[in-house]
Amino acid sequence: MKKGWQWQDYDKEKYEKWMRHGPPEWKHRGGRLFLRFLFIFGLIVLLVLGGMGILALLFTRVAGGSDEIVPFVWIGGCGLALGLPILAIAIAGRAFRRITMPLADVMTAADAVAEGDFTVRVAEDRRRSEFAQLARSFNRMTEELQRSDRMRRSLTADVAHELRTPLHIIQGNLEGVLDGVYEPTAEHIEATLDETRMLARLVEDLHTLSQAEAGQLSLRMEEVDVTDLLADVETSFSGLAAVKHIDLAVDFAGKAADLTVTGDVDRLDQILSNLVINALRHTPAGGRVSLHAQRENGAVHIIVTDTGQGIAAEELPFIFERFWRGDVSRTHVDGAGAGLGLAIAKQLIEAQQGTIEVASTLDVGTQFTITMPAI
Repeated sequence: MKKGWQWQDYDKEKYEKWMRHGPPEWKHRGGRLFLRFLFIFGLIVLLVLGGMGILALLFTRVAGGSDEIVPFVWIGGCGLALGLPILAIAIAGRAFRRITMPLADVMTAADAVAEGDFTVRVAEDRRRSEFAQLARSFNRMTEELQRSDRMRRSLTADVAHELRTPLHIIQGNLEGVLDGVYEPTAEHIEATLDETRMLARLVEDLHTLSQAEAGQLSLRMEEVDVTDLLADVETSFSGLAAVKHIDLAVDFAGKAADLTVTGDVDRLDQILSNLVINALRHTPAGGRVSLHAQRENGAVHIIVTDTGQGIAAEELPFIFERFWRGDVSRTHVDGAGAGLGLAIAKQLIEAQQGTIEVASTLDVGTQFTITMPAI
């Protein structure tokens, strides 16, 4: 049996040709259907003409008219008999072009999406109609599906990459101990334990991120004094800043009572801690990291600024994506995380009805701004 038309048999150019003219076998079917339609339509026309001639003659005889009236009655009857079907065909053809064909295009593209082809798009009619809107909505859907599929594949590859290194280290250390290459000293055991902690942290971060994206993350919402929150962060990281010879400063604009928001204090502390750690990591000795809070237009702005290396403008749109790192050559050895911190921060802030934005200039510094509704 001859194999039918299959999506995978055609490249993009052939697919676009198919979208305009249909699958190859449709061309032959269309020719046969046209001949059948032409034969049937011609037969109907002959029957109508003959029938109307007989009716015109009978009508004239019954009405008592002369034979000269017969042609006029016949022409008028034929005009009505043929004009109405032709008008109906014209209306049907217009409806076919404006309704059936766009709908068929969408159905065809939907079949392609069902087969896993997220690159398919429907031609968008510039006219403002329901089907033009349907085509635009369908194209937006396929674009989102394509983006989601790309992110899923990227996530799988990134997770595999992040798991591979610590697992190899753990495996190598344990095999070395079993083979007698390494002594089971506290140093080797501690190194192996550090890798297991890294794996546990990665799994916990992925779990938190997935819950936040699904809207299933439990939050303990309460009134939070931002001044106390920033003071706690300063206390937690002042020692690390001193060791790295970086000035860590906190200041406020306004009264403490004005800097109160509704949120989960533990999650907010987690977000700020992540931002401060990143700032300290990328700020050289002698630099400055500052935390500032102010109230403006019914919102509280928490600003974390550093004088570090900055982020390139072309990378700024991607810094809140999973596993993003400004320098792909960085590894966990130099203290870089898995690249989930900013993605988690964004999801946690948005789960608390807030926003987070970033501005940065290379070799000047970076500024993160958290905005939350004030009480």
